[in-house]
Amino acid sequence: MIKTACPLDCWDACAVTCDPSRPEKLIATPGHPYGNGALCALLNKHFPEAPRIQMPRVDGREVSMEQALDAVAEALKAPNPLLWRGSGNLGVMQEVTNLLIAELGGTLTRGSLCDGAGQAGILEGRGINRQLPPEQIANAEVIVVWGRNLPVTNAHLMPFIEGKKLVVIDPVRTTLARKADLHIPIKPRSDVYLALLLSRFLTMEDTQHDEWLEQWGPEFDEFYDFTRSFRIKALLEYMGLALDDIGDLLTYLQRDRVVFLVGGGVQKYSIGHYTLWAIDSLAATLGLFGREGCGVSFLGNSRQGFDNPFRVTTPTVPIVTTPFERFETVLVQGGNPAASMPDSQRVQANLERVKNLIYFGLYENESSSLARIVIPAKSFLEKNDLRLSYGHQYVTEMPRCLESEIGISEYDFTAELFGRLGLSGLRSEKEYLRHWIAQCRQEEGRLVLPDYEPLPYAEGFGEEGGEEFTFMDDFDDDFEDTRRFRKARKTKPKEEEITEFWLLSPKQSHSLNTQFRRKEIVHLPPTLGIAEGERVRIVSEIGSVELTATIDVRLRPDCVLIPAGTPGVNRLTPPILSEEGDGACYQEVKVSVERVD
Repeated sequence: MIKTACPLDCWDACAVTCDPSRPEKLIATPGHPYGNGALCALLNKHFPEAPRIQMPRVDGREVSMEQALDAVAEALKAPNPLLWRGSGNLGVMQEVTNLLIAELGGTLTRGSLCDGAGQAGILEGRGINRQLPPEQIANAEVIVVWGRNLPVTNAHLMPFIEGKKLVVIDPVRTTLARKADLHIPIKPRSDVYLALLLSRFLTMEDTQHDEWLEQWGPEFDEFYDFTRSFRIKALLEYMGLALDDIGDLLTYLQRDRVVFLVGGGVQKYSIGHYTLWAIDSLAATLGLFGREGCGVSFLGNSRQGFDNPFRVTTPTVPIVTTPFERFETVLVQGGNPAASMPDSQRVQANLERVKNLIYFGLYENESSSLARIVIPAKSFLEKNDLRLSYGHQYVTEMPRCLESEIGISEYDFTAELFGRLGLSGLRSEKEYLRHWIAQCRQEEGRLVLPDYEPLPYAEGFGEEGGEEFTFMDDFDDDFEDTRRFRKARKTKPKEEEITEFWLLSPKQSHSLNTQFRRKEIVHLPPTLGIAEGERVRIVSEIGSVELTATIDVRLRPDCVLIPAGTPGVNRLTPPILSEEGDGACYQEVKVSVERVD
């Protein structure tokens, strides 16, 4: 039995045990502090079932690995090659290809298709994004799950919230929302306003945490004045909420130990950084930082505190709007830009213009079908790696569990190309892994992140601590005219038939990004009068996609839901960057619904 870790893009980063004689039957490593004795269906069922790329291809013809690597080496001789890396595998050794591109004078990407805006917002207020350990979540009295569907995206956190008062803020009445003590069905893209309004009401009721604010938030009075610049009635109307909803929510927030579990959905907008900054400012109003059983959990920076041997200085382009057509050679590693990037019709057209498109990954997809050269990768069971987590502090070694003739690891791929191209300076795989492991701390016999703090921000904010929290003090929004929230309306607007709908694109349980089982369905509210199983066309200003309708009573009447990874969903999404963080704005769009004749 060999202990390793799940490489999938997930908060949980589960510790896994593999029996080399039965690799299809993985089990959760017993006794791990962040495991509940089970693995999710993605790893236990869909991962072993998914058909892998078996052989390399060049110009549509299967070839040996040696021939394919020769073709890659020749393609990389073109000036300024581009590396576009996805999140199909989150082991640290995936980044070793940075060294290859840097040696060749090439280009990398910057920003994120996932959490870039939210990370930028956290830095605005805290100066550094420290993870909230699950142990602090377990110590809370009240858990506020804000735009995060734990059973789907973070199942191993569920035992940590058992027995707590549970509030769910989400446009969708998810399974978790149905079990909650309170569900706030907020309008999409209005989370920032809810956070600001709650901060205002807490102060109006004199329930802010004065002792904490005196030490760490002396600019709080200015923040309160800022929240007062918004009209309460107009905000409530915009969010689709009543004063009673706010009152009910405040009764839970005024408990002593409160934790916010914030998901990626709240920041998939141009104003996404403001949303996390506003939520953090609300948490600061309550004095939730640096106190037992309190805090805000978002995706942590798992590489924080490490000296990353794969960090290089190269030109970069935004990952959200990558101009593939500018490059003669593009290496796509562990991702599927043709389907996962916004405005996928434009992306596919630009990828088709690339002379040497190289795809390096496990599975066939929209991007591999466009590639001139296809290199099969090894699975996480067939190579050495190390798993960090953006959801907890534990670090897990990933030794090779199986031998396989299929594919090549990222390190071996890099080493082979260093040799073919006459490059020097690459160290051994063992040296790199030792470099990472040596920086980890030991806690009760387990490796943990070097930046791990049992009680984050107890000594203040900023890189070195000791600094004050910076409250949100400005907000501009071109998509919605926020000026109307700052003045009273003279007349009540008439109710109109909804013809445009907010597009929601959350994670789903049977696929991850564009991996595994991708159903071609759209969830519609029953108010549309569409029948179950009817074919519909979803249309945005960017494009359209035809899908099969499933009627979903969980939705607000102004929303449609197409799970992330659904084929064609990103024909609808805009190719724009968040105002801060170079993040993708997948939900910055409204769509219409048409019957297909």
